[in-house]
Amino acid sequence: MVDYHAAGQPAYQYSGNGPGIGDYMAQEDDWDRDLLLDPAWEKQQRKTFTAWCNSHLRKAGTQIENIDEDFRDGLKLMLLLEVISGERLPKPERGKMRVHKINNVNKALDFIASKGVKLVSIGAEEIVDGNAKMTLGMIWTIILRFAIQDISVEETSAKEGLLLWCQRKTAPYKNVNVQNFHISWKDGLAFNALIHRHRPELIEYDKLRKDDPVTNLNNAFEVAEKYLDIPKMLDAEDIVGTLRPDEKAIMTYVSCFYHAFSGAQKAETAANRICKVLAVNQENEHLMEDYEKLASDLLEWIQRTIPWLENRVPQKTMQEMQQKLEDFRDYRRVHKPPKVQEKCQLEINFNTLQTKLRLSNRPAFMPSEGKMVSDINNGWQHLEQSEKGHEEWLLNEIRRLERLDHLAEKFRQKASIHESWTEGKEAMLKQKDYETATLSDIKALIRKHEAFESDLAAHQDRVEQIAAIAQELNELDYYDSPSVNARCQKICDQWDSLGSLTHTRREALEKTEKQLETIDQLHLEYAKRAAPFNNWMESAMEDLQDMFIVHTIEEIEGLIAAHDQFKSTLPDADKEREAILGIQSEAQKIAEYNNIKLSGNNPYTTVTPQIINSKWERVQQLVPKRDHALQDEQSKQQSNEHLRRQFASQANIVGPWIQTKMEEIGRISIEMNGTLEDQLNHLKQYEQSIVDYKPNIDLLEQQHQLIQEALIFDNKHTNYTMEHIRVGWEQLLTTIARTSNEVENQILTRDAKGISQEQMQEFRASFNHFDKDHGGSLGPEEFKACLISLGYDVENDRQGDVEFNRIMSVVDPNNSGVVTFQAFIDFMSRETTDTDTADQVIASFKVLAGDKNYITAEELRRELPPDQAEYCIARMAPYQGPEAIPGALDYKSFSTALYGESDL
Repeated sequence: MVDYHAAGQPAYQYSGNGPGIGDYMAQEDDWDRDLLLDPAWEKQQRKTFTAWCNSHLRKAGTQIENIDEDFRDGLKLMLLLEVISGERLPKPERGKMRVHKINNVNKALDFIASKGVKLVSIGAEEIVDGNAKMTLGMIWTIILRFAIQDISVEETSAKEGLLLWCQRKTAPYKNVNVQNFHISWKDGLAFNALIHRHRPELIEYDKLRKDDPVTNLNNAFEVAEKYLDIPKMLDAEDIVGTLRPDEKAIMTYVSCFYHAFSGAQKAETAANRICKVLAVNQENEHLMEDYEKLASDLLEWIQRTIPWLENRVPQKTMQEMQQKLEDFRDYRRVHKPPKVQEKCQLEINFNTLQTKLRLSNRPAFMPSEGKMVSDINNGWQHLEQSEKGHEEWLLNEIRRLERLDHLAEKFRQKASIHESWTEGKEAMLKQKDYETATLSDIKALIRKHEAFESDLAAHQDRVEQIAAIAQELNELDYYDSPSVNARCQKICDQWDSLGSLTHTRREALEKTEKQLETIDQLHLEYAKRAAPFNNWMESAMEDLQDMFIVHTIEEIEGLIAAHDQFKSTLPDADKEREAILGIQSEAQKIAEYNNIKLSGNNPYTTVTPQIINSKWERVQQLVPKRDHALQDEQSKQQSNEHLRRQFASQANIVGPWIQTKMEEIGRISIEMNGTLEDQLNHLKQYEQSIVDYKPNIDLLEQQHQLIQEALIFDNKHTNYTMEHIRVGWEQLLTTIARTSNEVENQILTRDAKGISQEQMQEFRASFNHFDKDHGGSLGPEEFKACLISLGYDVENDRQGDVEFNRIMSVVDPNNSGVVTFQAFIDFMSRETTDTDTADQVIASFKVLAGDKNYITAEELRRELPPDQAEYCIARMAPYQGPEAIPGALDYKSFSTALYGESDL
């Protein structure tokens, strides 16, 4: 270490052209001699700069106490520059005179300028004189050049780089937003975030509070001093107590954190480099070991598999050879594919290893002897050749055994089919089912036996084929030939036995057939005659038991004649019955004589002799019962005929009498002889004569009751029924009553309207003239013609149609389509007489009301009889007009309602 001493030298200024730091000094740190620093900022700079300088001077075994005094001789200043730059400065002057000090300071300033720093307004004299402002400015320049200028983050450097570094490191932390080097650091969270980001075990960041900056700052400063070797450069109280902390002091402090953590990062980078190299080497060794092991395993498997593939010992059975083929397929499907993959992976690992060794400048890998890739390929090629030869041998051997197995299987299949066909055949040929069979069964058995003989002949070829296959298997030395020969001999012996049994059975069937044909002819003849006779008896029983329903004497007499005819045929029927039973008896005798066991009844019919005899006895019993039933019915019909004639005699008198009276009443209503009173008296007398005839109707009702009790529903002796008589009698009474009422109404109308007798006769004559059917009413067209004859203008034009429709609404308000004589009289009386109208009644009520539009109950009771007054009060609605008073009644609506809304 050089012994620095002071040397006097005149004051001067330095300027440099270094990139970055010169511009920064020119823009922001142009130190003015005449301006004074903020006291708080000066205090923070003194403390921070002193601590920063001592952090480097202690490496040389010294330190400063007062920054503006201890650098005056330039010795410690030159020592500081040597420590932080790592370079040797010119030898300092040892004198203690002012000139020596100035020379030493100038050497330091020249060194600073040589590093590209532009010094503005800083001279050696100010430093020697202890100018605090100039001294702090010089130290700040040194800090910028040697602690901050070399900081580079994402293409930014110096102050901007340091700020960006802080922002990147503190970005994940809450309540931290670094935008500058003063206010952003005041709460202490940014310092703690930097430490926690790099050394999280030193800071419990989640426990820090933004509202306790002093604690936060002290925590960061103490942890940095204790664990990061960063001296405490500021007091928490100074930062918190200042509105805007000094930017240079904060930057200096933060740069120490940057260099502390960047140094650790460099060490980590170096360790990572070593680890990476070691990892590559370890990986290469692992690949070499894997190659050696994989190569050894693969070669061992190849050497173990080749002898198995070269084994050519044949097997006796197809199953054993198929198992060998299945083993070979398992080898190809299960065992070989993984080995192919291993071989491929081995080559890939070998090539990968060689590439990695070449890229890492390592010597090429040389496998152990016999484990080269070429050695493995040679072994694999031998394996492939053995595999191909083994497969060809397997296929040839399987084809050979397939031929033998095919013949053996063909023998077994044909033998099984033949044995299955012969199963039960001997038992079938030995059975004696023909002894109890019918002729049709025998013929069926013969046809079945003929079919069997054909089938037997067809199976001759199969037996010969079975023998030929057995011979071929013997010649090919089939391993199971003994069992094949034994089975073939058994089949041939059984075949000979079937031929002998077939011939014996055919002879027995033909003999039995001849014996049954005679019996069958007799059975057939019996069936041909028994069936129709049985049907005749069944029909006879049905007819004899059939219920009969007759209504006339003629019908019952016809049934009696038919029954007598039936009884005359019974003797011939009995002869036929005896002949049929004789045929059955003859067939039974033949069967017994020839010892034939008949299997059952006659095959051609179900009608047995027992059935014939039973039905014949039933017919004999039913004949007399039928005789009695017919005689009873004949007596009943004779009684019914008497009742019919009795009713018809009375009905033929009453019916015409009612019709005559109806016609006479019609003539009375039309002719109108004499006055209306004369006509009414005549009708009353006529009505009394009709009432006097009622006993004849009652007598007829009694006779009708007897007919109903006898269930008689028709009567050819009369066209009149009791219903017709009742309807006619009711119509007669209704007509006489209606005609009398019409005359009474005409009298009322005449008296009420003042119509003369001549007018009434004229109206009746006109109405009768157009009543063509004499029905007592006119249709619309008949009524229109009648009106025209009376002088009304209702011709077929628009005005005439309107007038006619108006008149029809009056005479036919219900739209029934007809006009009665009474409606015609009412209309004509209105047209020809003076009648009261609704307007006239309204005018009368207005007089009683004193010319008011309403009337009171008191006025009605005063002017009208009591009953009529109360009638009006009960039906009049309350008056709703503007001059209405309580209790006022509306006589206008009441009057209008009396005449149906309008005056016609």
